[in-house]
Amino acid sequence: MDKKTEEFYSRLREELNNTSVWPSEYLYKFIVPTDAKKIEEVENAFDNLGAVIQTTQSKTGKYTSLSVNVTMESPEHVIEKYIEVSNIEGIISL
Repeated sequence: MDKKTEEFYSRLREELNNTSVWPSEYLYKFIVPTDAKKIEEVENAFDNLGAVIQTTQSKTGKYTSLSVNVTMESPEHVIEKYIEVSNIEGIISL
Protein backbone atom coordinates (compact mmCIF):
# COMPACT_ATOMS: atom_id res chain seq x y z
CA MET A 1 0.00 0.00 0.00
CA ASP A 2 1.43 3.37 -0.96
CA LYS A 3 1.81 6.31 1.43
CA LYS A 4 -1.13 8.25 -0.04
CA THR A 5 -3.46 5.27 0.42
CA GLU A 6 -2.23 4.72 3.98
CA GLU A 7 -2.90 8.37 4.79
CA PHE A 8 -6.40 8.11 3.31
CA TYR A 9 -7.26 5.08 5.46
CA SER A 10 -5.75 6.74 8.54
CA ARG A 11 -7.98 9.81 8.04
CA LEU A 12 -11.00 7.58 7.38
CA ARG A 13 -10.33 5.58 10.57
CA GLU A 14 -10.10 8.78 12.60
CA GLU A 15 -13.28 10.20 11.04
CA LEU A 16 -15.22 6.99 11.66
CA ASN A 17 -14.06 6.85 15.29
CA ASN A 18 -15.15 10.45 15.84
CA THR A 19 -18.56 10.26 14.15
CA SER A 20 -20.00 6.85 15.02
CA VAL A 21 -20.60 4.50 17.91
CA TRP A 22 -19.50 0.97 16.96
CA PRO A 23 -20.90 -1.41 15.85
CA SER A 24 -22.61 0.88 13.37
CA GLU A 25 -24.34 0.85 10.01
CA TYR A 26 -22.06 1.87 7.15
CA LEU A 27 -22.93 2.66 3.55
CA TYR A 28 -20.35 1.65 0.95
CA LYS A 29 -20.65 2.97 -2.59
CA PHE A 30 -18.82 1.37 -5.48
CA ILE A 31 -18.82 1.69 -9.25
CA VAL A 32 -17.73 -1.22 -11.42
CA PRO A 33 -17.79 -1.85 -15.15
CA THR A 34 -21.08 -3.62 -15.92
CA ASP A 35 -19.93 -7.22 -15.79
CA ALA A 36 -21.87 -9.88 -13.88
CA LYS A 37 -18.62 -11.38 -12.54
CA LYS A 38 -17.40 -8.06 -11.08
CA ILE A 39 -20.80 -7.30 -9.53
CA GLU A 40 -20.85 -10.79 -8.04
CA GLU A 41 -17.35 -10.29 -6.58
CA VAL A 42 -18.52 -7.19 -4.71
CA GLU A 43 -21.67 -8.98 -3.52
CA ASN A 44 -19.62 -11.98 -2.36
CA ALA A 45 -17.34 -9.72 -0.30
CA PHE A 46 -20.37 -8.85 1.83
CA ASP A 47 -21.95 -12.32 1.84
CA ASN A 48 -23.16 -13.53 5.26
CA LEU A 49 -22.95 -10.03 6.77
CA GLY A 50 -26.64 -9.19 6.37
CA ALA A 51 -25.84 -6.48 3.82
CA VAL A 52 -28.55 -4.79 1.79
CA ILE A 53 -27.17 -4.25 -1.70
CA GLN A 54 -28.75 -2.06 -4.36
CA THR A 55 -27.44 -1.90 -7.91
CA THR A 56 -28.08 0.78 -10.51
CA GLN A 57 -26.84 0.68 -14.08
CA SER A 58 -25.57 3.87 -15.72
CA LYS A 59 -27.58 5.39 -18.57
CA THR A 60 -25.17 3.98 -21.12
CA GLY A 61 -25.08 0.60 -19.37
CA LYS A 62 -21.30 0.72 -19.24
CA TYR A 63 -21.07 0.94 -15.43
CA THR A 64 -23.04 -0.31 -12.44
CA SER A 65 -23.13 1.39 -9.05
CA LEU A 66 -23.53 -0.69 -5.93
CA SER A 67 -24.74 0.72 -2.62
CA VAL A 68 -23.98 -1.66 0.23
CA ASN A 69 -25.62 -0.93 3.57
CA VAL A 70 -24.21 -3.17 6.30
CA THR A 71 -23.57 -3.17 10.04
CA MET A 72 -19.83 -3.18 10.69
CA GLU A 73 -18.11 -3.89 14.01
CA SER A 74 -15.45 -1.17 13.89
CA PRO A 75 -13.66 1.32 11.64
CA GLU A 76 -10.99 -1.36 11.15
CA HIS A 77 -13.60 -3.73 9.66
CA VAL A 78 -14.83 -0.96 7.34
CA ILE A 79 -11.30 -0.40 6.07
CA GLU A 80 -10.61 -4.14 5.71
CA LYS A 81 -13.59 -4.42 3.33
CA TYR A 82 -12.37 -1.45 1.27
CA ILE A 83 -8.97 -3.12 0.95
CA GLU A 84 -10.57 -6.49 0.09
CA VAL A 85 -12.71 -5.11 -2.75
CA SER A 86 -9.93 -2.86 -4.06
CA ASN A 87 -8.52 -6.00 -5.74
CA ILE A 88 -11.52 -6.13 -8.09
CA GLU A 89 -10.38 -4.87 -11.48
CA GLY A 90 -11.92 -1.54 -12.47
CA ILE A 91 -13.68 -0.86 -9.15
CA ILE A 92 -14.05 2.72 -7.92
CA SER A 93 -14.89 3.41 -4.27
CA LEU A 94 -16.86 6.53 -3.44
